[in-house]
Amino acid sequence: MINVDETEIDKFSQLAHKWWDMSGEFKPLHEINPLRLDFIDSRAAIAGKQVLDVGCGGGILAESMAVRGAGVTGIDLAKKSLKVAQLHSLESGVTVDYRCVAVEELAAEAPASFDVVTCMEMLEHVPDPQSVVRSCASLVKPGGWVFFSTLNRNAKSYLLAVIGAEYVLNMLPRGTHEYARFLKPSELSRMARNAGLELETVCGMGYNPLTRIYALGEDTDVNYLMACRRPE
Repeated sequence: MINVDETEIDKFSQLAHKWWDMSGEFKPLHEINPLRLDFIDSRAAIAGKQVLDVGCGGGILAESMAVRGAGVTGIDLAKKSLKVAQLHSLESGVTVDYRCVAVEELAAEAPASFDVVTCMEMLEHVPDPQSVVRSCASLVKPGGWVFFSTLNRNAKSYLLAVIGAEYVLNMLPRGTHEYARFLKPSELSRMARNAGLELETVCGMGYNPLTRIYALGEDTDVNYLMACRRPE
């Protein structure tokens, strides 16, 4: 059985044409992308590396990693999002290999094929996040890096990421997130260890509604990024 929630696929498919609208529903992803990119690049030095972006959507992160010199493969199960990513790649001249394939299927097909694997803002949208983490660990080469980002599960994250972002500030479409699927850092780190990965660092990402600026920091209460490595 494919580890996918068709409701989530439909949700993003309906918005697919807006992936590269800098002032639309995906504006927050465009604004946090430089932070995510630097977090990844500063640790994994992606230039010249083979990188897999799991749940790539319209290709925002995938293209930016390719611009920095990585050979990037982006996978997603939302065909409309992939089509938008492919069209934008043609327009921008930035080469990314996009494939409509489940991460579990690719892990069985091509284990230990990538120097770096990224999985950003995707774990909270699948029925079995442990399966995704396990597949990411399988796909990375020994010594390689795996990066995750997701939302913490607590009262603060519910107030800010769901009520605040979706209903008060209207930063995201209502229904974007399902609170019960948020993952505490302790839960995600346990999934990573169970998949044979070693946790290197956890970094929080916050948003100041007054300055409208995102920043990385120590506060992991809402959004956080996690860097892991597969042992040599």
